[in-house]
Parts: sequence; structure tokens; C-alpha cells
Amino acid sequence: MKKILITFGTRPLAMRIAKKLTGSFEVLYASSEDIPELLLKSGNYMPIPKGLLPTFAHELLKLSLDQQVDYVLPLGGFELEPLAEAKVLFEEYQIAVLVPDKDILGTFPIIENPPADLPYVLLSKGKNLLGDDVAELAADGLLVRSDSEEDFALVCVSK
Repeated sequence: MKKILITFGTRPLAMRIAKKLTGSFEVLYASSEDIPELLLKSGNYMPIPKGLLPTFAHELLKLSLDQQVDYVLPLGGFELEPLAEAKVLFEEYQIAVLVPDKDILGTFPIIENPPADLPYVLLSKGKNLLGDDVAELAADGLLVRSDSEEDFALVCVSK
């Protein structure tokens, strides 16, 4: 079974996405926020540095390699840019970072802390990991469609 690492793993958004992935993926969580001791002892939660630190991408790559992760889903708004820049490095180790490429990242509007009832799509090269459909957008990331169904917005917990 493939593994996915979700950052900001103690937040409700991470829990909602993980619930949708259960059965298809082994879900691991990481966070730069305080993680309760009980969760750390479960072995599914790991501390990571803040996304603003220069070592963030390398520390996350090391953790991903140690845990044999196939996908990394960053949910922190300030994690998006450093990981978009490091996507090629992760791909060298067969790890897909689910964030749009750095050259198109700025073209997406961002929705912070979205309501629970939005219909999310989790794209990896245009394939929706939350379902069988394929989006016409060959991008990566946790997205929601606009009301017109033509555009997408990137979803994160905070910026």
C-alpha cells in the first residue's frame, strides 16, 4: 500500500483528507506545531521544522525517505513555495510532492481553512487520488473547483 505524509496533521483539514484516503493509502502525519505526546507515541505523527526555515524541505525529504513515503501533501500555506521549489529533488527519490509546480503556483487562488463540505480533489499529475476521475488540470495539489467548475483554488490551513 502506498504511503502519504500529510503536514499540519493535527488540524481538522488533515483529518478530513486522511479519512477520504483510508483504505487506499497508509496515512502518516507531520506537523511543525505541538503534537500531543499520545499522538507521537502512536508512531503515525512526527515533528518537522517550520516551513519558513531554510532546512524545511531537506528535513521533510529525510523524514519521507526514512518512512518510505510515496506522496507528501503540504497543508501549510508557507510550506507550498519551498516544496514547489524542491519537487525535482523529491522526484529523484520517487516521492511526489502534491503542490503545483513553482512556475504555476502563484496562478492559483488560495482558500485557507475551507469549510468541511467542499468537494476536494487531490491531484497527482491530474489523477484524483480521492476518486477515480481525472481532472483536465494536469497539476498536483489539494484543490477545490470554482463555482463555475472551470477553475481551481488551492487549499491550505493557513498562510
